[in-house]
Amino acid sequence: MEGMPTVAEKLRAAREAQNLTIHDVAEKTKIRTDHLRAIEEGNYNVFSAPIYIRGTIKNYASMLRLDPGQILAELDAELNRASKPIDPPPLAEPAGKTSVDHLTLLLAKLNWKVGLVVVVAVLLFSAFSLVSWVVRHHKAHDPLANLPPAVYQASNSGDMLPLPLRR
Repeated sequence: MEGMPTVAEKLRAAREAQNLTIHDVAEKTKIRTDHLRAIEEGNYNVFSAPIYIRGTIKNYASMLRLDPGQILAELDAELNRASKPIDPPPLAEPAGKTSVDHLTLLLAKLNWKVGLVVVVAVLLFSAFSLVSWVVRHHKAHDPLANLPPAVYQASNSGDMLPLPLRR
């Protein structure tokens, strides 16, 4: 079993047999070129989890018209034989949470449907309160309410306004 080509070698050989470059494959599959190079080198450590390796290799093999099921079975055998299995990234929280992290967590926990109803209710109540205060304040402080009656006095200048012409 030592002389059998690896999945990486099979994929590279199939790509080269079809006269395709890494960039050709990247354009057709939308797989990043650095991921394609890593796959062809058998360096699966660039992927964060085995599911990404499997999905990428499945797409790559399909594009090259290889049997994805067979390639994935061979990949599983290779990964099981690997001295160091690929582990997913740790789920531990990063050290030193900031206030933005706390705020983001708090906002993520909010029930936005209930929150939206509460915000709308508060805004409507505030608008109603403001309008009623303005109306009450306007009536109480009418600047013309305390003026004495006005008396018209003609000016002694002798000037008169012209009358409009009749036609």
